[in-house]
Amino acid sequence: MTSVAPSARPRPMSPHLSVYRMQFTMVMSGFHRITGVGLVIGTLMFAWWIIAAGAGPEYFDVAQGFIGSWFGILLLLGWSFALFYHLCNGVRHMLWDIGIGLEIDGIKTGGVIMLATASALTLVSWIIAIASW
Repeated sequence: MTSVAPSARPRPMSPHLSVYRMQFTMVMSGFHRITGVGLVIGTLMFAWWIIAAGAGPEYFDVAQGFIGSWFGILLLLGWSFALFYHLCNGVRHMLWDIGIGLEIDGIKTGGVIMLATASALTLVSWIIAIASW
């Protein structure tokens, strides 16, 4: 048996995303990060709206016109879903921290429940908002 010097051995390659089969938990983790960015953008939009309200009627009309447009409402819908998604995923992670739902079936079931809950909370909040408009 010959020994190969450490410097002559090929270095192990780090696994690349193409090596892994896409899994539900990978998608949920990536989406959690994406919704985090969406929360930042939505919070900046909200801050712009508040600042415009304090700056005077002409500035507020511009901000209100944008937020009230179809694109602004679409952004608000995405922001509210991102908020509820992040909230539900945070609760799921707290449950993991105390050891609940860590088995494979529990992780998948928890992800589906979390996604359904975030969607339902978004829908209910928009129904309430539109009904009180």
